[in-house]
Amino acid sequence: MTILGKSQEQWYASHPLIRDLVALKEISWFNPAIAPVAEALGDVGLTAADVADASARLSRFAPYIMRVFPETAASGGIIESGIRPLPVLQALLGQRHSLPEQGGTLWLKADCHLPISGSIKARGGIYEILKHAEDLALAGGLLQLDDDYAVLDSDEARAFFGQYKIAVGSTGNLGLSIGIMSASLGFQVTVHMSADARQWKKDKLRSHGVTVVEYASDYSVAVEEGRKQAESDPSCHCVDDENSINLFLGYAVAAQRLKGQLAAADIRVDVEHPLFVYLPCGVGGGPGGVAFGLKLIFGDAVHCIFAEPTHSPCMLLGVYTDEHDALSVQDFGIDNITAADGLAVGRASGFVGRAMQRLLDGYYTVSDEELFRLLALMERTEGIRLEPSALAGVPGMVRVLSERQGYHARIGLSAERQARATHLVWATGGGMVPPDEMEAYLARGRELLQD
Repeated sequence: MTILGKSQEQWYASHPLIRDLVALKEISWFNPAIAPVAEALGDVGLTAADVADASARLSRFAPYIMRVFPETAASGGIIESGIRPLPVLQALLGQRHSLPEQGGTLWLKADCHLPISGSIKARGGIYEILKHAEDLALAGGLLQLDDDYAVLDSDEARAFFGQYKIAVGSTGNLGLSIGIMSASLGFQVTVHMSADARQWKKDKLRSHGVTVVEYASDYSVAVEEGRKQAESDPSCHCVDDENSINLFLGYAVAAQRLKGQLAAADIRVDVEHPLFVYLPCGVGGGPGGVAFGLKLIFGDAVHCIFAEPTHSPCMLLGVYTDEHDALSVQDFGIDNITAADGLAVGRASGFVGRAMQRLLDGYYTVSDEELFRLLALMERTEGIRLEPSALAGVPGMVRVLSERQGYHARIGLSAERQARATHLVWATGGGMVPPDEMEAYLARGRELLQD
């Protein structure tokens, strides 16, 4: 059997790290093609004006969101999460991995507790639905740009949107954000869910009146079915997680908001005070969009690194080989079965991989067992409860500080700059996990810590 015309052994010879990926080893790979932001931003095909437009649209919808989702009242209908330091966890990681004492400070970006759907998908997923709703409402005369968008919380608006359908393929969290927001507006929404999606997420969607279609196959099949539904029905809009510009822009808005939060915490970000951001990666749209926004705001002072499960290293495989979505992990016999259900993706977004190829500093993989250990450690040290996939960013600081691939020299990370660095773990989900399921996660993590 050949893979893109080469045997597996030939792939091992030309790209040695694939052997370790197939063996399900935890590995790190720091991108030798990283380029200055001024040179590489053009690869994306989007600009700061595009992100500003997305941010303005979210502000227009804030009155509607505040009315329909009262939990957003404190933020005025803006869907945002806080940041917080992780001093106790950082000290424990330092002990476990013999990290230098002057390695900077560890922080958490708590997208795990974003309102409405409890994960980072509340950014891109909800934004795409709002963008589509606005386009329809403006074209249909239901809305003017200078209106108070709270008028969309009406029987008239829901009847208008009820003429249209939304389809999406998801492992879980994207489906939650798309389903909940679409249903609130009145759309007929179908979420095609892969076999690894958690039952409670399916149940929650159905409780909102969402049609959930389940598959015995993985994420790629669910996405393809969502596309088929839209292709056969002119009234149906497919949210395509692999290729959506609007999803990408919804995530990118996070960067400007983070800038304000870091400033409020008296955290400087510049070349002498670098920021390292560790982003769990599934198909790539969420972390890609966030990373793009961060590069627009902080330039070469920010370093973005993607984290994937050992069983689903699709983005690392695609970028490392420069084949992107032409390859899947299953091509090499990797099973794409992981407890990190939000990251259980076998084929990465070709759009994100190509657009961000020279802007991302690196990639690493982490085992399910380590995710569970970190889940228990996070709860024990900081009192924060996350779902397994959201822990993928935690080892990032360890991987950067202990790397041996010349990465520090490439980015000019001297010991002095290391001491002034900020390391930010992007916690992508967990705020809506049912208590009994969370207790099972914690029990598994505590058990593994005793091994």
